[in-house]
Amino acid sequence: MCKILIVYHSQTGHTRKMAENVARGAASIEGVTVSLKKAGDATLEDLLECDGLVIGSPEYFGYMSGMIKDFFDRTYNEAQGKKEIFKKPYVAFISAGNDGTGALNAIERICIGYQFKKVYEPVLSKGELDRETLKKCRELGKTIAAGCEAGIY
Repeated sequence: MCKILIVYHSQTGHTRKMAENVARGAASIEGVTVSLKKAGDATLEDLLECDGLVIGSPEYFGYMSGMIKDFFDRTYNEAQGKKEIFKKPYVAFISAGNDGTGALNAIERICIGYQFKKVYEPVLSKGELDRETLKKCRELGKTIAAGCEAGIY
């Protein structure tokens, strides 16, 4: 079984709804299991055991949420040098009041440090969620799940 880990933080519920739609998309691929975790609950073990990683964050003050940063801070040192981390496929989604690029840039810089491999363009949602954004989230989940399950990533 291929395992997709979705790590997210949400206060208003927007990022949670996006994460749930990513999870629905990923779970629609046969042979894939999905682990949907709030950032504060996600562990190094979760990260090491997954085949693909999805990171979801609201944008606060032009940056990722503190809880997403905390997840990275808690796992980074122990993850270094582990073969399970090298080139791990990842994708991201952002719920933003502004444009989301600050949060996305910060996440992508950290992912470079982990030596993860970005495999699909992020979903950036500005303001209220709409049907099109949630559809893009499902497509994001399907894409990483299908690629990991097929061994493409």
